[in-house]
Parts: sequence; C-alpha cells; structure tokens
Amino acid sequence: MQKNEISETILAIESSCDDTAAAVWHRGRIASNVVARQLVHAQYGGIVPEVASRAHQDHIVPVVQEAIRKAGISIRDLDAVAFTRGPGLIGSLLVGMSFAKGLALALDIPLIEVNHLQAHVLSVFGQTPHPDFPYLSLVVSGGHTQIVRVRGPLDMEIIGKTRDDAAGEAFDKSGKLLGLNYPAGPAIDRLARDGQPVFDFPEPQIPGYDFSFSGIKTAIKYFLRDRTAEDPDFISKNMPDICASIQHRIVTILLHKLQRAARDYDMDQIAIVGGVSANSYLRKKATEWAQKENRRVYVPPLAYCTDNAAMIAIAAHHKFLAGDFSSHDADPIPRWNF
Repeated sequence: MQKNEISETILAIESSCDDTAAAVWHRGRIASNVVARQLVHAQYGGIVPEVASRAHQDHIVPVVQEAIRKAGISIRDLDAVAFTRGPGLIGSLLVGMSFAKGLALALDIPLIEVNHLQAHVLSVFGQTPHPDFPYLSLVVSGGHTQIVRVRGPLDMEIIGKTRDDAAGEAFDKSGKLLGLNYPAGPAIDRLARDGQPVFDFPEPQIPGYDFSFSGIKTAIKYFLRDRTAEDPDFISKNMPDICASIQHRIVTILLHKLQRAARDYDMDQIAIVGGVSANSYLRKKATEWAQKENRRVYVPPLAYCTDNAAMIAIAAHHKFLAGDFSSHDADPIPRWNF
C-alpha cells in the first residue's frame, strides 16, 4: 500500500478501564473495531483495578491482531499508533500505552495520545449523519458527566461537569441497592420499560450547567429503607416502577442542564455520548425535546457508546492531520480536561 497523509492508516488502542479494545482507521473510515470485555468484575460488584490491568495484558496482543486482520491490512501498513492517555485506571492505561509505544518504536512511526473523553465527544463521527461544528455534547458515563462546547475536532471547552458522582455511577449504585448485578444501568433500563415513574425523587438545585448525583443516591437509599421497613417485599412487588422512577429522575437531571446550555449558547445541534447514551429512555426523551424545539440530537451507534477504540481512532485521525504527535516520554497520568 502506498502511504500518504490523506489516507493514513492508524491503529488505535483503548484500555482506560476494563475493556481492551483496538481499531484501525484506514482509507478515511473505521475498518475494524474489536473489544475484549472482562466479565469477571461482575462478581465483585464493580471494577477491580488490579484484576483489570492483568486482564489487559492477556488480551491486548490477540485484540490488536484481530483488529489488523479484520481491517485487511498488514502491520507494516500502519502510519501511526494511537492510545488512550487518561482519564482512567492508571494500571490499565499503562498496558495500552506501553504496547503502543513499543509498536511505534519498532515500526518507526508516530505515536498519538488521545484523551478518552475527547474521543467520546467525537464518537458521533463514526456514523452519518453527524453534527457540524459547533455543537454541544453531553458526555455521560459511569465515571464522567460533562457538557462540552465543541467548536472543532480539537477545540473543545467543558462548560458543565459533575461536582461529585457521575450519572452512570448513580445508575449502578441504585441498582446495587435493588439487588441488581453490576453493571446495573442496562438492567434498570430494561426493567423500567414495564413500569411508570410513580415515585418522586428530588432534583438537586445546582447553579449553572454543573451536575450532582450524590444526593439522589442518598434519597433512593433512604426511600428503599423506609418502604421495606413497612413492607419487606416492597422492592420485589414494585421493581419496574422503582426502576422507572430512578431512571426518570437521572435522565431529567441530565436533560434539564443540557436544555439550559443549548438555549443559552443557541445550539441547535446536540450530541449525547458515553456509556449512558445507550439508555433508551434518555434517547427517547432527548429526541422528543429536540423535535419540540426544532433541534437535532445525534447519538452514536451502540457499539460506540461504551468504551471502544473506534472513537480513539476518530480522534487520532484529526490529530494526525494536525501533526499533533506524542512524545515517548508520555506517562499514563489521567488528563481530566482537554
């Protein structure tokens, strides 16, 4: 293959948490996207960092090999190697970063570091149609909740963020109180489809575009404590309605802030990205709002919502074109802003 700057080929690696992922950007598109998930954490009720980093070491070589095979290229065709440089678990990040550095050195090709959250913001460009710049992006996952003003692929400003817990954590911790397995977010989404939001949980009054989810977790905890004291079978009798009520409050907290930002910044293009963007109720309510106010909402394909390397490849493509390459002295210390 003839290498050129217009149609570069990039191997991207994502290892910020418990999923080992590799993708190939080739001829202006995602040519492959492979993810190895770690199911072992379910038995612990959350991610165990040491277990995650060890599993990354086992998975990274076969995952990269499969991504290259599916892309139909040779490793010698690569023009650059990209990796996630935070935020995330340091041990997990270190595995992906070290592999990327070694491969880039062996092939004598550039190294590209990508902020995990910046990649989530750009994940909507893995499909068509996608938004034009500028647009607003709601980044909502297990570890992060932010509203980002996106002026260009490498020009972003965080205008709102959580002051404590993330929305995804609120889903998972609430699910744990209900006896659901980790991760509980998808289970709550599924159970809520058969229920109604009949129980009212408080919405925190946080100024501006910032979020807070610690209070709703506390409110849910004491609500369940009091109701089960009256009726030990309260949860099992009312599970769909409880899930619908929890989901409704978390989603309305997200959308009220997003709606305010869209009006204040006069943005008619909105992206919702991150693991929680897979939530069907969030998608439904966001679409209803957008249609009512003549706005357009973009949500990535489900495969690009949770952690994946395709979004790392998309961000790396723009950094490659800008000549924004990384030093081999880079460390895996999480970068919380971009």
